[in-house]
Amino acid sequence: MMHSFSDATRFIQSADHLLITGHLHPDGDAISSTLAAAWICQSLGKRVTLANDSHVPDRYLFLPNADQIQPAEEIRRQFQYVLALDCADEARIGKVRHLFSEGVQICNIDHHATNDLYGAVNIVVPDASSTVEILMDWIEELGLPLDQTIATFLYAGILTDTGGFRYSNTSPKVLRQAAKLVGTGIESHHLADRLLETVSFRELQLLQVALSTLTLSSNRKVAWMVLTQDDFNGLHATSDDIGEIVNYARNIEGVDVGILFREESDHIKVSFRSRGLVDVGEVAKCFGGGGHARAAGCSVDEKSMEVVEQQVLHAIYERLGGLPV
Repeated sequence: MMHSFSDATRFIQSADHLLITGHLHPDGDAISSTLAAAWICQSLGKRVTLANDSHVPDRYLFLPNADQIQPAEEIRRQFQYVLALDCADEARIGKVRHLFSEGVQICNIDHHATNDLYGAVNIVVPDASSTVEILMDWIEELGLPLDQTIATFLYAGILTDTGGFRYSNTSPKVLRQAAKLVGTGIESHHLADRLLETVSFRELQLLQVALSTLTLSSNRKVAWMVLTQDDFNGLHATSDDIGEIVNYARNIEGVDVGILFREESDHIKVSFRSRGLVDVGEVAKCFGGGGHARAAGCSVDEKSMEVVEQQVLHAIYERLGGLPV
């Protein structure tokens, strides 16, 4: 069942202390929407605890209050009221679920079309560019004035989930919102530099390795790269250093789908990007993942990279009309 912002406001008002979380392995929208939701709750006089299954990636730690997002295992209490941001299903919350009390009430705010409406309150807007876009609408309905702190959170989430206003989810509405946020006096160029342009040296090293594995299908519609555990160990790199490496495969002229296969200890992570011929969100869903039509991901419980490559590529080729010749 879908709900209104009034329902979400009543949910906040019924709680004294809320747990706020985004999806595991958080991206810019998950981090920013967590921080923005905390700002909303505190503006309404509520206490909050911020948590995530994973640590905050280094690239987002410069955001105000980002250091207040705690790893789930460091929190020693349970919560009756939870705000879940940018999580298409409850499993995406990860270990933070261990902090839920019996009979927990969840307010689920998200923009993924694959969201399964797992909350007691569900505000899911698939047409939104990002979860922070939805939160900005809520803030405006509440009549809360925008200060530079909340404007920074909202702009950061919009900026990252639209790829710097380059992706197809960049609507006239979101551009108007961005203009309003810049009008508060935030340093939008600084945010763009930190979030979109600055990379770690290890990210460049991983990119070098990934590009050495670049493979194109015979019809040149699909391109993929592979990173193994040995690659990460040899460079002392972590998942934080991956950045947007997958885009290099998709960005090749004529390619519709770019894929990055990444080996973990007991599974293979797969990241997808598409120009539009293939709905990679649906492909990811077939493997227990999800996302959007043009950006998605999944984790496959299989140790063999070759097996996962074959399965995933077969699913892609089916949607492109069959195996390439």
